[in-house]
Amino acid sequence: MSFKAKIITLISKNTTLTKKDVHNLLSIPPNPKLGDYAFPCFKLDGNPKEAAAKLKNKIKLPKYIEKCETAGPYLNFYLNKAELAKHTIESIADGKEKYGSANKKNKIVVEYCGPNTNKPLHLGHVRNMAIGAAAVNLLQFQGNKTIPVNIINDRGVHICKSMLAYQKWGKGAKPDIKPDHYVGNWYVRYAKEEKKNPELKNDIQKMLVKWENKDKQTRALWKKMNNWVLQGHNATYARFGVHFDKDYYESNHYEHGKDVAVEGFRKGIFMKDDTGAIIAPLEKHNLSDKVVLRGDGTSIYITQDMYLAQERYDDYKFDTMVYVVASEQRLHFKQLFQIMALLKRPFAKNLYHLSYGLVNLPSGRMKSREGTVVDADDILDEMNAVALKEVEKRYPSLREKEKQRRAEFIGTGAVKFFMLRTDATRDIIFDPEESISFEGETGPYIQYTHARAASILRKVGKLGKPNYALLTTSQEAAVISLLEKFAERAAEAAQYRPHILCRYLIDLSQAFNEFYHACKVMGDDQELTTTRASLVAAVKQVLHNGLSLLGIEAPEEM
Repeated sequence: MSFKAKIITLISKNTTLTKKDVHNLLSIPPNPKLGDYAFPCFKLDGNPKEAAAKLKNKIKLPKYIEKCETAGPYLNFYLNKAELAKHTIESIADGKEKYGSANKKNKIVVEYCGPNTNKPLHLGHVRNMAIGAAAVNLLQFQGNKTIPVNIINDRGVHICKSMLAYQKWGKGAKPDIKPDHYVGNWYVRYAKEEKKNPELKNDIQKMLVKWENKDKQTRALWKKMNNWVLQGHNATYARFGVHFDKDYYESNHYEHGKDVAVEGFRKGIFMKDDTGAIIAPLEKHNLSDKVVLRGDGTSIYITQDMYLAQERYDDYKFDTMVYVVASEQRLHFKQLFQIMALLKRPFAKNLYHLSYGLVNLPSGRMKSREGTVVDADDILDEMNAVALKEVEKRYPSLREKEKQRRAEFIGTGAVKFFMLRTDATRDIIFDPEESISFEGETGPYIQYTHARAASILRKVGKLGKPNYALLTTSQEAAVISLLEKFAERAAEAAQYRPHILCRYLIDLSQAFNEFYHACKVMGDDQELTTTRASLVAAVKQVLHNGLSLLGIEAPEEM
């Protein structure tokens, strides 16, 4: 139990307030001289100032609280620094990788990535994957069973565009580059050719009809090109360190969504318009009405999503289903969730849209049809090349294989951290140079701090018995205070806000480096060396835990 939790319990026992009430009121004073925690007594009986004094006299101070003092209507708690250090550092040493975790035991399905099989993954997918993977890790760290799944959009007009271009101009060639990039080039080629010949749109519609009628030649081409793209995507997933327990293919279930639309119409939940399209009436729920099946009987995205929601529930009996999808689809998911409620699905209230902002470049927004998209593989290659230069500059004598290995985890870690450090709801402009810096608020800075802690511990060697009363400096106190708050920050980040953990890791790294420069770890006083080294070990472990939750490697050496 954290010291904050202990104080919450202590106050609750001595007042009529619940732990939840106390939790919402307890705060950290802006000035450390006012204590470690402050409790406002406005909700207690009587005059708040008198209530604070009365509560102070009522509380019997446990060992972990040095003193509590009133400051007007506030009761301020001062922790016993030696007890705080002992409890925190030893809890980290005992918990290791599990330090800061919880035991919630919900089953949560997280859908993320959602690529089309007509081109490679791009920079937008990189942010999606970073957020999705971090959500999976953070939720699992809270004790939940998490199931990462993917939705593969492998049919439709956009897929036919790549197919038609290859059919007309590919001459049966096989990929001579990474296969998803090869297919993506045909998608761009189609867009260029269509500008010169708009009649190609008719050919696309004919191909789509052939596909839906299961024409053998069309289906064979579709299967071949889809396999090329999926092969390329899987290589990118492996490089980025993500995996999925199950892939759901649009081609396997898009027809089933029509049955859900018809079901809703037959039950009088949906209605038809003049074109024969089936409509979900949502206006009285403060949403625009939504077409769930076109008048010609063809489906749209929400058609398949209605069916898929039920299929995921049938597959996993989830407590929560999370959709990691860009903010552009916010209305789509509000409509989907309301439709599920109208259909009286038992899971309707347990659907959540983890909305994230777009990723733009300094030059503007990406457009895949014009070939201006930054592919995920290209950005990883570029970042790793920059990281390699840094590694070569700092460690020229390393073997080439080791240089490449370090460049890979530094470059990939830089990209992931940049994508996660900003509140997911906000749009971001990706700046490669800023993200790769070994100084500043970046992934490599935290990795470097972890490596520095590892280096110190290698020099110190085996640790003896620490004397926590020796940790008296303000720099040591700042580090210990942050370490003690890791569990709380991890829990906050698990509420679909990974940027909170990023901020925490930056703060901890900065506090540790201030401690490192102000306090000599290795010296003549062996007891002090051991004690400070135990603090270094605690920082190293928490940085490791935090980076792992973000899907970033915590290196022993940089």
